[in-house]
Amino acid sequence: MDFNLPADLAAYLDELDAFIDREIRPLEQRDDNIRFFDHRREWARTDFDRGGLPRHEWEALLADAKRLADTAGHLRFALPSEFGGRDGSNLAMAVIREHFAAKGLGLHNDLQNEHSIVGNFPQVLMFRDFGTPEQRNAFIPGILDGSKAVPFGLTEPAHGSDATHMETVAIRESRDGTPGWRIDGEKMWTTGMHVATDVMVFARTSGKAGDARGISCLLVPADAPGVKIEEYLWTFNMPTDHPRVSFTDVWVPDDAILGDEGDGLSVAQHFTHENRIRQAASSLGAASFCVAESVAYARARKPFGKALAVNQAIQWPLVELATQIEMLRLLIRKTAWEMDQMSKPEVAVQLSDKVSMCNYWANRLVCEAADTAMQVHGGIGYSRHKPFEHIYRHHRRYRITEGAEEIQMRRVASWTFGFAGPNKQRA
Repeated sequence: MDFNLPADLAAYLDELDAFIDREIRPLEQRDDNIRFFDHRREWARTDFDRGGLPRHEWEALLADAKRLADTAGHLRFALPSEFGGRDGSNLAMAVIREHFAAKGLGLHNDLQNEHSIVGNFPQVLMFRDFGTPEQRNAFIPGILDGSKAVPFGLTEPAHGSDATHMETVAIRESRDGTPGWRIDGEKMWTTGMHVATDVMVFARTSGKAGDARGISCLLVPADAPGVKIEEYLWTFNMPTDHPRVSFTDVWVPDDAILGDEGDGLSVAQHFTHENRIRQAASSLGAASFCVAESVAYARARKPFGKALAVNQAIQWPLVELATQIEMLRLLIRKTAWEMDQMSKPEVAVQLSDKVSMCNYWANRLVCEAADTAMQVHGGIGYSRHKPFEHIYRHHRRYRITEGAEEIQMRRVASWTFGFAGPNKQRA
């Protein structure tokens, strides 16, 4: 067994670090852009007079960073070469995301809004694998160049983790002689609607409540009549781009369905495992950052004439966190490597429990690490002049949004006890 990183991946980390130092750090410092990352970050990013949405200047800065990364050949790293990517592996993306988060807050990687100079493009893969040729041509180039933004409307006000009891419905209806679908319902947390050109709306087209089959994914223009942003939901970590959206008598033609009619949940779950392992790696990296900063501070801070670091009350919590970080890093990298050895359907059967283990535990760990870092740093740790409160408020969401940790633990239990997975017991 060889636990060394592949030589090409280690070299790529060096290449990314050099790019960050050469291109991204100067942009971060220019024109007081550091205000988006220092103690002013929440106010600098948030337009409180515009419903709490991200400020235009903040989103423009993120777009500038992405353009630099795309020009340098980094932004699309994880995508197949046919889309200008480098066919980046799950292992590589996990290592990169941990590496970036371990650097702390910065323009290179700000996961509050899924920003990174090495990007995720789940919609590109959804259109590649489920779209018609016309849909692929209409959407993929625009998603890649930024002219198309297609958020995801799955969650509903009364049905958070359970998509199968969906109340949004789409009924067959022709208009002006053209067959199509009339959509009525509501969605929550439809992130990015303020800049959307279209939205993926998941609606029941057949079957009954509780059925996994019978839900379809429909592509709806964001400005279609009957689409209304009802409110933006202010969150623990601002700004917000998470609205509640209503769909009233919204009509789309037949060719608006993405994938097979009634099999929309396959579209929704297409990128689940890749996204969860990468997000787990980001939480791991942020936890590592919190511990490293705390150790450095404990060595430098000398109340009562001696370094904090000599106190066991400081040492033990950080030792436990450091131990968990080391163990979790091994599980994340092993799981990501195994994902690279098999197809998506095989991952869903063979590794879904391991991905859930990585994700829910990493998200707990980073919250504990940020909380401990605040305690070690004392009053200054609680202030916005340190990044720990931001890290905690951001990563706390992932214990809910990446599949609530209770849902992920239930999946692990299903695999463990043979209710699902490769060792499923026959009744």
